Amino acid sequence: MAPHPVVQAIIDLSAGAVGGAACVFSGQPLDTAKVKMQTFPKLYQGFIHCVVSTYKQVGLRGLYQGTTPALMANIAENSVLFMSYGFCQQVIRFTAGLHNEAVLSDMQKACAGSIASIFSSLVLCPTELVKCRLQAMYEMEASGKIAKSHNTVWSVIKSIMRNEGPQGFFQGLTTTIAREVPGYFCFFGAYELSRTTFADYMKCDKDDIGVAPIMFSGGFGGACLWLVVYPMDCVKSRIQVMSMTGKQAGFFKTFMTIARTEGVRALYSGLTPTMVRTFPANGALFLGYEASRKLMMKQFDG
Repeated sequence: MAPHPVVQAIIDLSAGAVGGAACVFSGQPLDTAKVKMQTFPKLYQGFIHCVVSTYKQVGLRGLYQGTTPALMANIAENSVLFMSYGFCQQVIRFTAGLHNEAVLSDMQKACAGSIASIFSSLVLCPTELVKCRLQAMYEMEASGKIAKSHNTVWSVIKSIMRNEGPQGFFQGLTTTIAREVPGYFCFFGAYELSRTTFADYMKCDKDDIGVAPIMFSGGFGGACLWLVVYPMDCVKSRIQVMSMTGKQAGFFKTFMTIARTEGVRALYSGLTPTMVRTFPANGALFLGYEASRKLMMKQFDG
């Protein structure tokens, strides 16, 4: 028996939160390297140089800088994302004239994920803004762009409220939505396509393919997402970090300025740690989501 829609939404929300936490713990140091390389592409020769330099300058905690807002961002984003994903699947069933428990195609699920990402962007943008600023704080202070300050989550939040007001938390929102909508179409599309391929090969149901195929499918979905949206993410990081020094230009102006003054290659700075991180992080995300969701759904199977 299918659970009540409200219970189903709570299950999806809780499973998304579990997946989001698993994603952060397995990929935070590589995410820190990504943000540093996006914001200061000329400062680091490559991914290894960035990780080693950060470790020498600030120690291991430097690589886990921004973990608290990253946890808040990922738990909030994935809770809303997966709850909206479940809701958007029902909307697609309704518009396609299908019954409530009909199995959607991989393309329909990709569309549901794409629409769901708009809702999760509203939650993600403020928490990711704090995370990015914390991760690039050392470089901003070292380059003299900002004065030395206490780099804690609370001090960054107070600084945004004092200098920019509540709307300051939504710096880079347009870019976040522009990144999420095509990105999550690829993310969910590639994930479902990979699971379907595994299920066909193993001659079993998609829900029974096992741990390794789920983790690979999650990593494959993440890799497709980042390859498509990486330049937009680079612009978003730049806007969010550099807005510490004052109001930044919008998405298109920032994009064109980076491309013109630093070259197209700067838009892909930090892609290596992102691609290395995507398999363990997104594998853990989907494993956490699928396993916890299956466990909770079992309680309602009569």
